[in-house]
Amino acid sequence: MAMRDPDSRPRLAVWKFASCDGCQLSLLDCEQDLLALAGALRIAYFAEASSAAIDGPYDLSLVEGSITTGHDLQRIRRVREQSRHLVTIGACASAGGIQALRNLADIDDWVSAVYATPATISTLATSTPISAHVAVDYELRGCPVDKSQLLEVIAAFLAGRRPAIAAHSVCIECKRQGHNCVMVQGQPCLGPVTHAGCGALCPGQRRGCYGCFGPMESPNTASLASQWQRLGATPRRMRLALHGIHVGSAAFLDEGLQQSRLEHGDV
Repeated sequence: MAMRDPDSRPRLAVWKFASCDGCQLSLLDCEQDLLALAGALRIAYFAEASSAAIDGPYDLSLVEGSITTGHDLQRIRRVREQSRHLVTIGACASAGGIQALRNLADIDDWVSAVYATPATISTLATSTPISAHVAVDYELRGCPVDKSQLLEVIAAFLAGRRPAIAAHSVCIECKRQGHNCVMVQGQPCLGPVTHAGCGALCPGQRRGCYGCFGPMESPNTASLASQWQRLGATPRRMRLALHGIHVGSAAFLDEGLQQSRLEHGDV
Protein backbone atom coordinates (compact mmCIF):
# COMPACT_ATOMS: atom_id res chain seq x y z
CA MET A 1 0.00 0.00 0.00
CA ALA A 2 1.38 3.39 -0.95
CA MET A 3 2.10 5.70 1.98
CA ARG A 4 0.04 8.83 2.26
CA ASP A 5 1.94 12.03 1.58
CA PRO A 6 2.21 13.75 4.99
CA ASP A 7 1.80 17.14 3.34
CA SER A 8 -1.68 16.14 2.15
CA ARG A 9 -2.97 15.64 5.69
CA PRO A 10 -5.35 18.27 7.07
CA ARG A 11 -3.46 20.97 8.96
CA LEU A 12 -4.18 21.46 12.67
CA ALA A 13 -3.25 24.62 14.60
CA VAL A 14 -3.64 25.17 18.34
CA TRP A 15 -3.74 28.76 19.61
CA LYS A 16 -3.49 30.32 23.07
CA PHE A 17 -5.06 33.54 24.27
CA ALA A 18 -5.75 34.62 27.90
CA SER A 19 -5.83 31.33 29.78
CA CYS A 20 -3.91 28.95 32.02
CA ASP A 21 -2.95 26.47 29.24
CA GLY A 22 -4.99 23.70 30.92
CA CYS A 23 -7.00 22.89 27.81
CA GLN A 24 -3.87 22.58 25.68
CA LEU A 25 -2.44 20.26 28.33
CA SER A 26 -5.60 18.14 28.02
CA LEU A 27 -4.67 17.60 24.39
CA LEU A 28 -1.11 16.65 25.33
CA ASP A 29 -2.52 14.30 27.98
CA CYS A 30 -4.11 12.25 25.19
CA GLU A 31 -0.68 10.58 24.88
CA GLN A 32 -1.07 7.47 22.66
CA ASP A 33 -4.22 8.90 21.10
CA LEU A 34 -2.23 12.01 20.27
CA LEU A 35 0.26 9.89 18.34
CA ALA A 36 -2.58 8.41 16.32
CA LEU A 37 -3.95 11.89 15.82
CA ALA A 38 -0.60 13.04 14.49
CA GLY A 39 -0.87 10.34 11.85
CA ALA A 40 -4.22 11.67 10.63
CA LEU A 41 -3.51 15.38 10.98
CA ARG A 42 -0.45 17.48 10.36
CA ILE A 43 0.14 19.50 13.52
CA ALA A 44 1.18 22.71 11.82
CA TYR A 45 1.21 25.05 14.82
CA PHE A 46 1.13 24.14 18.52
CA ALA A 47 3.51 26.29 20.58
CA GLU A 48 2.77 24.33 23.77
CA ALA A 49 4.15 21.18 22.13
CA SER A 50 6.77 22.35 19.63
CA SER A 51 8.61 25.43 18.45
CA ALA A 52 8.26 24.21 14.85
CA ALA A 53 5.56 26.06 12.94
CA ILE A 54 4.07 25.89 9.45
CA ASP A 55 2.36 28.89 7.92
CA GLY A 56 -1.38 28.74 7.24
CA PRO A 57 -3.94 28.31 5.96
CA TYR A 58 -5.12 25.71 8.47
CA ASP A 59 -7.95 23.20 8.09
CA LEU A 60 -8.77 23.16 11.82
CA SER A 61 -7.83 25.64 14.53
CA LEU A 62 -8.37 24.87 18.22
CA VAL A 63 -8.44 28.07 20.28
CA GLU A 64 -7.90 28.28 24.04
CA GLY A 65 -8.35 31.50 26.02
CA SER A 66 -10.42 34.66 26.06
CA ILE A 67 -9.92 38.04 24.40
CA THR A 68 -8.59 40.53 26.95
CA THR A 69 -6.29 42.89 25.02
CA GLY A 70 -6.32 44.82 21.79
CA HIS A 71 -3.52 42.62 20.53
CA ASP A 72 -5.66 39.53 21.24
CA LEU A 73 -8.46 41.04 19.20
CA GLN A 74 -6.24 41.64 16.18
CA ARG A 75 -4.67 38.18 16.45
CA ILE A 76 -7.94 36.22 16.67
CA ARG A 77 -9.11 37.91 13.49
CA ARG A 78 -5.94 36.77 11.73
CA VAL A 79 -6.42 33.25 13.07
CA ARG A 80 -9.98 33.19 11.78
CA GLU A 81 -8.87 34.36 8.35
CA GLN A 82 -6.35 31.51 8.15
CA SER A 83 -8.69 28.79 9.46
CA ARG A 84 -11.20 26.76 7.49
CA HIS A 85 -12.79 25.54 10.75
CA LEU A 86 -12.37 27.13 14.19
CA VAL A 87 -13.28 25.38 17.45
CA THR A 88 -13.02 27.01 20.87
CA ILE A 89 -11.87 24.74 23.69
CA GLY A 90 -12.65 25.42 27.32
CA ALA A 91 -14.44 27.96 29.51
CA CYS A 92 -12.14 30.87 28.68
CA ALA A 93 -12.52 30.62 24.92
CA SER A 94 -16.21 29.72 25.02
CA ALA A 95 -17.45 32.03 27.80
CA GLY A 96 -14.69 34.44 28.82
CA GLY A 97 -13.39 32.35 31.73
CA ILE A 98 -13.03 33.29 35.37
CA GLN A 99 -11.22 36.43 34.19
CA ALA A 100 -14.65 37.65 33.00
CA LEU A 101 -15.18 38.71 36.62
CA ARG A 102 -13.57 41.94 35.43
CA ASN A 103 -16.76 42.55 33.41
CA LEU A 104 -18.61 43.21 36.67
CA ALA A 105 -16.18 45.84 37.93
CA ASP A 106 -14.27 48.92 36.85
CA ILE A 107 -11.17 47.73 35.03
CA ASP A 108 -9.10 50.74 36.12
CA ASP A 109 -9.76 49.92 39.78
CA TRP A 110 -8.65 46.33 39.23
CA VAL A 111 -5.50 47.28 37.36
CA SER A 112 -4.55 49.78 40.07
CA ALA A 113 -5.09 47.15 42.78
CA VAL A 114 -3.04 44.46 41.05
CA TYR A 115 -0.15 46.23 39.27
CA ALA A 116 2.51 48.48 40.77
CA THR A 117 2.67 50.58 37.60
CA PRO A 118 -0.85 50.62 36.10
CA ALA A 119 0.18 53.04 33.35
CA THR A 120 2.21 50.26 31.67
CA ILE A 121 -0.81 47.96 31.37
CA SER A 122 -2.74 47.89 28.11
CA THR A 123 -5.95 45.87 28.39
CA LEU A 124 -9.57 45.82 27.37
CA ALA A 125 -12.31 46.58 29.88
CA THR A 126 -13.79 43.11 29.43
CA SER A 127 -12.81 39.48 28.97
CA THR A 128 -14.91 38.01 26.20
CA PRO A 129 -15.31 34.66 24.41
CA ILE A 130 -13.93 34.12 20.94
CA SER A 131 -17.44 34.07 19.47
CA ALA A 132 -17.93 37.70 20.47
CA HIS A 133 -15.40 38.68 17.80
CA VAL A 134 -15.27 36.04 15.04
CA ALA A 135 -17.39 33.21 13.70
CA VAL A 136 -16.92 29.96 15.63
CA ASP A 137 -17.80 26.56 14.16
CA TYR A 138 -18.08 24.68 17.46
CA GLU A 139 -17.63 25.41 21.18
CA LEU A 140 -16.31 22.74 23.54
CA ARG A 141 -16.99 23.32 27.24
CA GLY A 142 -14.97 22.52 30.35
CA CYS A 143 -12.32 23.86 32.70
CA PRO A 144 -10.31 22.17 31.42
CA VAL A 145 -11.91 20.35 28.50
CA ASP A 146 -12.40 16.60 28.78
CA LYS A 147 -9.80 14.87 26.61
CA SER A 148 -12.30 12.28 25.35
CA GLN A 149 -14.61 15.04 24.18
CA LEU A 150 -11.68 16.84 22.60
CA LEU A 151 -10.71 13.73 20.63
CA GLU A 152 -14.35 13.31 19.59
CA VAL A 153 -14.43 16.85 18.20
CA ILE A 154 -11.26 16.25 16.18
CA ALA A 155 -12.51 12.84 14.97
CA ALA A 156 -15.79 14.46 13.90
CA PHE A 157 -13.85 17.04 11.93
CA LEU A 158 -11.89 14.33 10.13
CA ALA A 159 -15.10 12.43 9.37
CA GLY A 160 -17.00 15.52 8.25
CA ARG A 161 -19.76 15.13 10.85
CA ARG A 162 -21.09 16.99 13.88
CA PRO A 163 -19.44 16.07 17.22
CA ALA A 164 -21.46 13.68 19.38
CA ILE A 165 -21.26 15.71 22.60
CA ALA A 166 -24.10 15.29 25.11
CA ALA A 167 -26.15 18.39 25.94
CA HIS A 168 -27.71 17.06 29.14
CA SER A 169 -26.82 17.98 32.72
CA VAL A 170 -24.31 16.48 35.14
CA CYS A 171 -27.25 14.81 36.92
CA ILE A 172 -27.54 12.33 34.05
CA GLU A 173 -23.88 11.39 34.50
CA CYS A 174 -24.48 10.88 38.23
CA LYS A 175 -27.41 8.56 37.54
CA ARG A 176 -25.48 6.54 34.98
CA GLN A 177 -22.58 6.06 37.38
CA GLY A 178 -24.78 5.18 40.33
CA HIS A 179 -23.78 8.16 42.49
CA ASN A 180 -26.06 9.17 45.33
CA CYS A 181 -27.49 12.66 44.76
CA VAL A 182 -25.57 15.09 46.95
CA MET A 183 -28.52 17.50 46.97
CA VAL A 184 -30.78 14.79 48.41
CA GLN A 185 -28.12 14.46 51.12
CA GLY A 186 -28.33 18.20 51.82
CA GLN A 187 -25.34 19.46 49.81
CA PRO A 188 -25.89 22.41 47.40
CA CYS A 189 -24.83 21.42 43.88
CA LEU A 190 -24.80 23.08 40.45
CA GLY A 191 -25.15 19.72 38.70
CA PRO A 192 -28.82 20.15 37.69
CA VAL A 193 -27.97 23.21 35.55
CA THR A 194 -24.43 22.31 34.45
CA HIS A 195 -23.45 20.83 31.09
CA ALA A 196 -22.25 17.23 31.23
CA GLY A 197 -18.69 16.29 30.33
CA CYS A 198 -16.67 15.89 33.52
CA GLY A 199 -18.00 12.44 34.38
CA ALA A 200 -19.65 13.83 37.54
CA LEU A 201 -16.22 14.13 39.11
CA CYS A 202 -17.14 16.20 42.16
CA PRO A 203 -20.49 14.55 43.00
CA GLY A 204 -18.66 11.24 42.71
CA GLN A 205 -16.53 12.44 45.65
CA ARG A 206 -19.66 13.57 47.55
CA ARG A 207 -19.07 17.22 46.74
CA GLY A 208 -21.38 19.61 44.95
CA CYS A 209 -20.72 20.38 41.29
CA TYR A 210 -18.77 23.63 40.69
CA GLY A 211 -20.22 24.25 37.23
CA CYS A 212 -16.91 23.85 35.38
CA PHE A 213 -18.63 22.94 32.10
CA GLY A 214 -21.00 25.90 32.19
CA PRO A 215 -24.77 25.94 31.78
CA MET A 216 -26.55 23.09 30.06
CA GLU A 217 -29.11 23.84 27.38
CA SER A 218 -32.09 25.77 28.86
CA PRO A 219 -31.00 25.58 32.53
CA ASN A 220 -33.63 26.42 35.15
CA THR A 221 -31.32 28.39 37.43
CA ALA A 222 -34.19 30.10 39.30
CA SER A 223 -35.60 26.73 40.34
CA LEU A 224 -32.17 25.56 41.46
CA ALA A 225 -31.74 28.75 43.51
CA SER A 226 -35.01 27.94 45.31
CA GLN A 227 -33.72 24.45 46.09
CA TRP A 228 -30.46 25.88 47.42
CA GLN A 229 -32.46 28.20 49.65
CA ARG A 230 -34.37 25.21 51.07
CA LEU A 231 -31.01 23.64 51.89
CA GLY A 232 -30.04 26.75 53.85
CA ALA A 233 -27.73 28.33 51.27
CA THR A 234 -27.64 32.13 51.27
CA PRO A 235 -28.02 34.27 48.13
CA ARG A 236 -24.36 35.19 48.55
CA ARG A 237 -23.28 31.56 48.38
CA MET A 238 -25.40 31.00 45.28
CA ARG A 239 -23.99 34.15 43.67
CA LEU A 240 -20.41 33.11 44.33
CA ALA A 241 -21.07 29.64 42.92
CA LEU A 242 -22.55 31.00 39.70
CA HIS A 243 -20.08 33.86 39.32
CA GLY A 244 -17.02 31.65 39.13
CA ILE A 245 -15.53 29.81 36.20
CA HIS A 246 -18.51 30.53 33.94
CA VAL A 247 -19.44 34.04 35.08
CA GLY A 248 -19.39 35.01 31.41
CA SER A 249 -22.16 32.56 30.51
CA ALA A 250 -25.47 34.44 30.31
CA ALA A 251 -27.54 31.97 32.34
CA PHE A 252 -25.08 31.90 35.25
CA LEU A 253 -24.39 35.63 35.04
CA ASP A 254 -28.06 36.64 35.11
CA GLU A 255 -29.08 34.39 38.01
CA GLY A 256 -25.98 35.45 39.94
CA LEU A 257 -26.99 39.09 39.54
CA GLN A 258 -30.49 38.21 40.76
CA GLN A 259 -28.97 36.57 43.84
CA SER A 260 -26.83 39.67 44.36
CA ARG A 261 -29.98 41.81 44.42
CA LEU A 262 -31.49 39.46 47.00
CA GLU A 263 -28.25 39.55 48.97
CA HIS A 264 -28.36 43.33 49.21
CA GLY A 265 -32.11 43.62 49.68
CA ASP A 266 -32.74 45.23 46.29
CA VAL A 267 -35.68 42.94 45.46
